[in-house]
Amino acid sequence: MPTISLCMIVKNEEMHIAHCLDSVAALVDEIIIVDTGSTDRTVEIVSDYTSKVYSFPWKDDFSEARNYSFSKATMDYCMWLDADDVLEETEQDRFLALKQSLSPGTDMVMMKYYTSFDEAGRPSFSYFRERWIRNCAQFRWVGAVHEVIPPDGSILYSDIAVCHRKQNAGNPDRNLKIYQKLIADGKTLEPRHQYYYGRELYYHGQYQEAAAVLEHFLLEPEGWIENKIEACSVCAGCYYQMGQEQFALLTLLRSLSFDIPRAELCCEIGKHFLEHGNLRNAVYWYETALNTPKNESSGGFTLPDCYDYIPLLQLCVCHDRLGDRQKAAEYNERAGLCKPCSPAYLYNKQYFESL
Repeated sequence: MPTISLCMIVKNEEMHIAHCLDSVAALVDEIIIVDTGSTDRTVEIVSDYTSKVYSFPWKDDFSEARNYSFSKATMDYCMWLDADDVLEETEQDRFLALKQSLSPGTDMVMMKYYTSFDEAGRPSFSYFRERWIRNCAQFRWVGAVHEVIPPDGSILYSDIAVCHRKQNAGNPDRNLKIYQKLIADGKTLEPRHQYYYGRELYYHGQYQEAAAVLEHFLLEPEGWIENKIEACSVCAGCYYQMGQEQFALLTLLRSLSFDIPRAELCCEIGKHFLEHGNLRNAVYWYETALNTPKNESSGGFTLPDCYDYIPLLQLCVCHDRLGDRQKAAEYNERAGLCKPCSPAYLYNKQYFESL
């Protein structure tokens, strides 16, 4: 059975760190903690779990800190978690079973990452991340922010999920400032980081600059397809905010030039037509979303509701406005099967019963 070093970088995480470590400490063979300047009880708390606690000066570079944590690992595989991640009890036995059955030729294990949840606690945003990585010089983090280990070698996709249970917003300006410092220092952002930089600008309301960065990224021949599809969504959001709705629609449709439709983009296109009163076009795109297979192993961001609940609910709205209330009610009932406690579903149900 392979051995695993849990490698974490932390700073001022006294609220979360014990919950995180309690969920995984019994499953790994070594815990490496790299503290980047805590002023709270973080170091004291983690010292109850491991003696391998190191200090590392923060240099506005996540990859450098994570690679330092990996350099201290002595086991077969390195595993990373953030301090506000947790391996739920339902996943722990599966984690151990995978560890016991893992093929010795595996270089990297991808696991689902749930980063937001609906009112019932079900994942509403997910994607795959590299979670166990063979401990060798071949695999190292790259990127000062939104860091990643480029996938290589023999890769296994697992259904095991890590949940990101963030309880505070942190520093919302940190990532943007890191990118701006890189640019001020004369660094050229590679395509992946052009996408993330544009997204950070969008989050900060700098829509015109964000759109320019994202449009440049979309022309990059080396850009990853999934990033390009997501960039179309973010860039369209910029155009909507600037009142340029036709440009927004064209940018959403541009996503179709990169690959087959994604339900997330189909729902956005459907929303555009619905809000502009073009109901038949809206129906077409919501039905397309409903019939689009979910491909989580693509590595892109996945919004599970876009594959069932959202298009079903919006098809209910469309058919009601088209005058076919029987079909509208049927779509609402199907949406209710996805989310029985949804306020929107319950409101619609009451509406149809009152007719």
